[in-house]
Amino acid sequence: MAAPRRDTRGIVGAADFLARVDFRRPDAAAPLRRYVEHYWLIDWDLPEPYVSHVVPHPAVHIVFQCFEGQEPFVEVAGVQHGLFVQKLEGRGRVCGIKFRPGAFRPFAPQAPVSRWTGRRVHSPEVFPDADLAAVLAPEDEAARVAALDAFLLALGPRPDPQADLAAALVERARTDRGIRRVTELARTEGMSVRLLQRLFAGYVGVGPKWVILRYRIHEALEHAETADRIDWATLAADLGYADQAHLVRDFTATVGVPPAAYAAHGLH
Repeated sequence: MAAPRRDTRGIVGAADFLARVDFRRPDAAAPLRRYVEHYWLIDWDLPEPYVSHVVPHPAVHIVFQCFEGQEPFVEVAGVQHGLFVQKLEGRGRVCGIKFRPGAFRPFAPQAPVSRWTGRRVHSPEVFPDADLAAVLAPEDEAARVAALDAFLLALGPRPDPQADLAAALVERARTDRGIRRVTELARTEGMSVRLLQRLFAGYVGVGPKWVILRYRIHEALEHAETADRIDWATLAADLGYADQAHLVRDFTATVGVPPAAYAAHGLH
């Protein structure tokens, strides 16, 4: 099994989060990696409640969850527009599947991925045969990963060229700093903006403009978490914003506080 990765992009207050919970990101089985970015496993035993905050990626998740005092459950979490907030207390465990952006549709082909956007739907409506105990009960991490692999493989996803295309375009938006507008992303594939938007609605769940801006906010958040000094005007220009004010507005709307205040004091 590959070693867990330590990329924490999107986690608000990542150092504090990692100090409080046991967080790992193992890989899925090889046949599933075209669809699954990684699994994410969290265990906690907290003396006092803690509230985690995440700036969501443009990805769908299936999440097996066990909270103290509650019956275990599994849900499909579509792309969330705003800050994802989760209160953790007592003891608990979460085993999540993060799909590659664009790659969830082969597991639920009956509806566009935009159907799930902004929603968290308990699984009996979607995957009624999910074996919660097989995923959540084992103390051994390898057993949990094997159970997640078995769950997904049993769904029999079929390769979908449109899913592959959507995933490739989202990755291009994430990594290519030269892409700052939807028209530029569409041009890289020789497609119209309308066709690109239709593809994203069907396979990603949010529009290409949202994706481009969200990855820029992730970068700004990472700078705010790690850099000693930040020239916000320069960073805004590097991220493709017209000016610093636009970056400040988007960051504040997403995270809840302005970037300079977050860099100085974190999220309060």
